[in-house]
Amino acid sequence: MAVMNVNPTRMEMKRLQARLKTAVRGHKLLKDKTDEMIRRFITIAEENKRLRIATEKELCLALSAFADARSRTDGRVVEEAILMPARKVTLNCSKRKVMGIDVPAIQISESAGCDLYPYSFLTVTEQLDDSIRGISAVLVKLVQLAETEKTCNMLAEEIEKNKRRVNALENIMIPQLTETIKYIKMKLDESERAATVRLMKVKDILNS
Repeated sequence: MAVMNVNPTRMEMKRLQARLKTAVRGHKLLKDKTDEMIRRFITIAEENKRLRIATEKELCLALSAFADARSRTDGRVVEEAILMPARKVTLNCSKRKVMGIDVPAIQISESAGCDLYPYSFLTVTEQLDDSIRGISAVLVKLVQLAETEKTCNMLAEEIEKNKRRVNALENIMIPQLTETIKYIKMKLDESERAATVRLMKVKDILNS
């Protein structure tokens, strides 16, 4: 590890020792934070996986029912039946803190008094009813999935940044400061030995 370009003085050594102490403490805090973030990330990632499996299953069933409805009814009739949606939902997007990171928090709300089916039951088959009901039920899960997936991505980015900082402290800054302090101590010891030899020579000269 290369030694820093500094003057080998006691003042400089004290300054570097203070920096080393701060770097070691910062390294421990960052490492602990990264470990906790990884733990939280694993928990959220498992929840994200569970939500994705459930959402994809329900969505496949809803789309399959819709395809079945189109096969049993004239396509134009189906399109006219669902052309004007009867429901209105609102998304309220805000933020929440996870390990100091602002992650999305999405609340979904539905207008009161809305009919789930925007058509007459006489014109379409029950398969379209199943499809509309399934898509309506899966909407909340889709929003939750989007929220957890974005949270996972943001946590993964922050974990990667913290890992780079920890590695920089562990492999570059702390070793460099340690080596520089050793170098300054060596130079100071050499200076003290040289000063002692000079004093002894002066004393010998004065005594002779």
